[in-house]
Amino acid sequence: MSHCELEELTEHINSRISKVKNLVHLRAIGNDPEKRMIFSKIATEVSGMAALVSQFEKCVAEEKASLKQLEELHELVEEDLQNAIHMSENMPSNMPASASAVKEEVVPVQKENKPPPKDPAAAKKSRKPIKEMEFITVHEFDSIPAYMKGRVTYDQLNSAVRSFNKAVTEKYKILHQSPKTLSSASRKLYDRFKENETGETRGHFFVVEADLREFGEVKMDKRFLGLLSMLRHCQRIKELRGGGLIRYQLL
Repeated sequence: MSHCELEELTEHINSRISKVKNLVHLRAIGNDPEKRMIFSKIATEVSGMAALVSQFEKCVAEEKASLKQLEELHELVEEDLQNAIHMSENMPSNMPASASAVKEEVVPVQKENKPPPKDPAAAKKSRKPIKEMEFITVHEFDSIPAYMKGRVTYDQLNSAVRSFNKAVTEKYKILHQSPKTLSSASRKLYDRFKENETGETRGHFFVVEADLREFGEVKMDKRFLGLLSMLRHCQRIKELRGGGLIRYQLL
């Protein structure tokens, strides 16, 4: 047996002897009534402390659960914050109106002491609102089939909406005036607009290719015709054919 092993064995034996001595000493103390009463008080206090420790552990467990909930809430708030930042940085340039956008010409209010307009029918007609197409929403844009959409972007499609609305507005500004007040050039346009009307378009707003070129300032090429097809897919317009013309009517 080596020297180290003898030291470990000696230390172990001495430790056991010390424990036995303590037990003998405690047994002797336990026979003393006064000391037994002290031990009883100590036992009562230890029991009370054990109850407090149990309550403390329960509170710690509840706080851990609350902390976990707060951490989960923090993650949700952080996610909402990142979504809000993303939305702010990627806000569409065109936001759809909450209701059908209409544009109404402003007509001066006639005072009571002034005579009525010479042409009441024309004045009434000038107050008719001009309908405009609503901008395409992101959800609607995403619903357009890929084969139809191609490389067209969201902003490009809504740019076509602006051009279409411009053509409609300029056309019906002329139609809402009395022919007697129009210049020679505007009167020719007025007559052309009337010739393009049919029974099917009565009461509706529509334009033809010439209107889009002249007032919308667009080229009626394959690309723009594709944009019109997408607007038709999104239920913004419909095509009416007849008399060698394609009429694009607002829905």
